[in-house]
Amino acid sequence: MNFVEFFNRARARLNFDVPAGLTDAAVVPVSGDAGTDRMLQIIAAEQPIRPAAVLIAVVQHEQPTILLTQRAAHLNDHAGQVAFPGGKIDASDASPLDAALREAEEEVGLDRSYVEPIGYLDLYGTAFGFRILPTVARVKPGFTLRVNENEVESAFEVPLAFLMNPANHRLHSKEFRGAERSYYAMPFEERYIWGATAGILRVLYERICLP
Repeated sequence: MNFVEFFNRARARLNFDVPAGLTDAAVVPVSGDAGTDRMLQIIAAEQPIRPAAVLIAVVQHEQPTILLTQRAAHLNDHAGQVAFPGGKIDASDASPLDAALREAEEEVGLDRSYVEPIGYLDLYGTAFGFRILPTVARVKPGFTLRVNENEVESAFEVPLAFLMNPANHRLHSKEFRGAERSYYAMPFEERYIWGATAGILRVLYERICLP
């Protein structure tokens, strides 16, 4: 699938309707894995929902890429993991889209003038009590990044073709409170992309690349 076809499909299949489950505790996002879904129900009953937003920034190179970050090693949550630019939605954010753009500016200095938002992907729940709403966006090349070392160790790009190839979607599993849960991993060169980031990329593949 080329860049033009990818975004034509994204525009046709996505929108900016905010799902109720982003803030409604009664709605538990479905992951597609039975063990993970049970885990999410346990977490949802134990702690309040924390709405979050991330930016799936697809950079319009001749061979398009997705912009990712390596989180700083000193952080309390997800230290050293590969992630999308993003974070918690603040009360001052006008929308999840606004939160994703703000976080991308704060974390890696991505100027929103380069960003063309396309629409929201499916709501994604994590084991740490976050409800993540990803925004898919087309990003014009030529931007200059300024990494905020308090939050991010580095920023890098991975070819879209690699991430949207199901042959690179490895399914792993581990136990959580007596239940087996599975998760995706997409190792790329020296980077280990897994957990929520890989799970969201898998949802992107299913929503945009499958017929």
